[in-house]
Amino acid sequence: MTSRPDHDPPRADGSPDSNLNTIMSERRQLINLAYRMLGSLAEAEDVVQETYARWYAMSGEQREEIRSPAAWMTKVASRICFDVLRSARARRERYVGEWIPEPLPEPAEWDTGRLETDPADRVTLDESVSMAFLVVLESMTPAERVAFVLHDVFRYPFAEVAETVGRSPAACRQLATSARRRIRASQASATPATRRAAVVRDFRKAWEAKDINALIALLDPDATVIADGGGVVSALLHPIEGGERVAHVFADLASRAPLTILERTVNGQPGLVAQLNGVTVVVVAFDLEGDRVKRIWAVRNPEKLRPWTRT
Repeated sequence: MTSRPDHDPPRADGSPDSNLNTIMSERRQLINLAYRMLGSLAEAEDVVQETYARWYAMSGEQREEIRSPAAWMTKVASRICFDVLRSARARRERYVGEWIPEPLPEPAEWDTGRLETDPADRVTLDESVSMAFLVVLESMTPAERVAFVLHDVFRYPFAEVAETVGRSPAACRQLATSARRRIRASQASATPATRRAAVVRDFRKAWEAKDINALIALLDPDATVIADGGGVVSALLHPIEGGERVAHVFADLASRAPLTILERTVNGQPGLVAQLNGVTVVVVAFDLEGDRVKRIWAVRNPEKLRPWTRT
């Protein structure tokens, strides 16, 4: 990640950059934007680093000519994200097994011992970073995703969105409309937060007890579990469908090793973390329909568990 300077970097004439405070205050906004665009904290950090590198590659005079450094940085970061998304499809095809967005803990639970992570770089957790939401974003075209995130999540006007995706404002409006349809089509009936937490707690107890019948009772008959090992650790290579089959997957996992299963917030929603000898080995996110678990995402790829694992 880009480190914070201890003093204003000099301009070409030797004087400090008068815009430093403004652009450094944009770090959190850029991290939040890039994570929602890409579903990956690591890639979001790279985008922010590249954005700052481009800023300081300009001369001091060039930077002073930019009327709104914050708007400039948002536009540059968005364009970098757009380029990353357009190349991501080919990379996803080479990915071993299923690709799941990188899960994040709530800010108080970040393990900062493994990275030089500044509190200002942490992602704000809300409905736009729930795992279910990010998975739908993954199904969108790069242009749809960028248009939707910029306009619907961050409230940028379509005129500015158009400059990022290289289309007319009217076309960007249509992209955002198409994205909204995808979101609406995927949304399950709302489950109150307290009920979601209770269902996840019951799932933890049944998982710990390896109680297949109790797990089945908590799962929708058409429940699906998707795992992401990234080819780094063993994981399901394909989704498993059916409540009974999903229940057996979790009971089998608990039988293989003495796991410690903890209730944690995963991307702003109740989730579970399984640890082995104090090391996080899987982060589990849930999507409910009513009182039953409909979809489960289990992230095992250690490269996606950096905020969760002490080293």
